[in-house]
Amino acid sequence: MAFLEILNCNAKALTLALILCHPLLGVVLSEGKLNVGFYSKTCPEAESIVRSVVAEAANSNPRIPAILLRLQFHDCFVEGCDGSILIDNGEDGEKNAFGHQGLGGFEEIDKAKAKLEDECPGIVSCADIVALAARDAIVLSKGPSYEVQTGRRDGRVSTKSHADELPEVDDSIQLLKSKFTKKGLSDKDLVLLSAAHTIGTTACFFMETRLYSFNGRAGSDPAINPQFLPELEAKCPKDGDVNARMPLDARTGETFDDQILSNIKGGFAVIASDARLYEDESTKEVIDAYVGMSKSSFETDFVASIVRMGQIGVKTGSEGEIRRNCRAFN
Repeated sequence: MAFLEILNCNAKALTLALILCHPLLGVVLSEGKLNVGFYSKTCPEAESIVRSVVAEAANSNPRIPAILLRLQFHDCFVEGCDGSILIDNGEDGEKNAFGHQGLGGFEEIDKAKAKLEDECPGIVSCADIVALAARDAIVLSKGPSYEVQTGRRDGRVSTKSHADELPEVDDSIQLLKSKFTKKGLSDKDLVLLSAAHTIGTTACFFMETRLYSFNGRAGSDPAINPQFLPELEAKCPKDGDVNARMPLDARTGETFDDQILSNIKGGFAVIASDARLYEDESTKEVIDAYVGMSKSSFETDFVASIVRMGQIGVKTGSEGEIRRNCRAFN
């Protein structure tokens, strides 16, 4: 499809027009690279607008930072980081895939997009809003700040079947490693990005197998520390409310830190996929390397991993589109 189906170089979109209508600048744009400060001239307030929306939402709902961070992960692991998770396109849409259950943050992305369209229409992609919101969510949770590379364009495909390889809570460690490898991510990235579970909650629905029918047999996951098992069972009793929620990090669940890695090492991981990280020599070695180290070492490496994740399958240059509405293709 053509990069521009219709280009109206009107006064309201003058900045966009200058970039897209100028032949030399068009060549630069078509190179398709992500850059820090991509919108510095075309929409200089872009990042501050997203930041203000995230802060306002988090002030009303303390769960929002974790929700927005999870949204970026789910977007990037299906079709690449192209905003495909945001599309409302019926029962077969990506959003309805099993692995996306409980996903949220869509209203916050919509609100940021609406404000950006008022400020600089047709400039900022929904995919970039997702990436910026995730960074701002981490900062609000007392985690590291970092520069987000922008310049993503929005994808034109959003299909449920394409989410089949999304990492699942009950995956084996071999399967988890394989899914990350297919996305160009290492075992170290697997550990670091899983450590994003340092904030947020999970529903008891995702705990049932681990607590009461592990590996298809009656009983719990033996990786759970015996001191921790009663706490988990009390929060998620057998045949209880599957929608009840509990922190993924039972120790510092509202602060972005490296505590969850100590939890995993000690048998205090809440979900099964986190626990599996300490059963493989490669991922176990990564965890052991961070436990007891300075927090700054973990934060530096986490930033490198999430920036790397943010580059998965990006559409740039003449690919994709800049959606007017994040929930619908143009």
